[in-house]
Amino acid sequence: MPDLDTLTIVLLVLAGLTAGWVDAVVGGGGLIQLPALLLVPGISPVQALATNKLGSIMGTSTSAITYYRRVGPDLTTAGPMAVAALVGAFGGAALASRIPAELFKPIILVVLIGVATYTVLKPKLGVHDNLRWEGNRHRWTAAGIGLVIGAYDGLLGPGTGTFLVIALVSVLGYAFLPASALAKIVNFATNLGALLFFVPHGAVLWGLGLMIGAANLVGAYVGARMAVAKGSAFVRVIFVVVVGALIVKLGYDVWHDWAS
Repeated sequence: MPDLDTLTIVLLVLAGLTAGWVDAVVGGGGLIQLPALLLVPGISPVQALATNKLGSIMGTSTSAITYYRRVGPDLTTAGPMAVAALVGAFGGAALASRIPAELFKPIILVVLIGVATYTVLKPKLGVHDNLRWEGNRHRWTAAGIGLVIGAYDGLLGPGTGTFLVIALVSVLGYAFLPASALAKIVNFATNLGALLFFVPHGAVLWGLGLMIGAANLVGAYVGARMAVAKGSAFVRVIFVVVVGALIVKLGYDVWHDWAS
């Protein structure tokens, strides 16, 4: 682990704790955790992305188990979606050092603005399950979503859980709470898929990842229990806040890239 001063350690632990909570409720914890890791002196972007995956998988495993016990997500949907997401994440991680993030950010920004607007204008969206398909069509659509978003997670990462919730609510018709439960299972698979590539290539900083992961785990446990207790209405509010934060962050990044 790099030599870190006390203040940096405290900030990283707080980032992991907050990211775990946000990720467990609605996804998007990487928006907090990955930038914090990039502040570590001497760390490369690929090392930060790989170490972020180690921290995140500790949190997503905790929240996935908590949701499974308390919500009982549909495993016939979660299974194919998670397998496809794992494959996509492995492929995305293999491309992580080759494709510039600037190609994706403007597109993602436009999508997020559209999603935020649609969610705000549709107050009943995601309040109750209203599944659009059943059987194989439902499962194949879920797998396709997992493959695409998994590839994004391996390649870039921040906001993956949020994108999973967006797709599960708007495309498949789940309410926000079961969508978050499914998203945690799939997000665990995307983190695992990325790590299957990063670990053999020596990109993970284990001491740093385990430290931030322990904090992430605590935040994830608290966040998942809070989401289950408060229901879909609470998750929807946090969803809008997190999407708004993603829009601000990506908007700033796009503006900065164009201005420089």
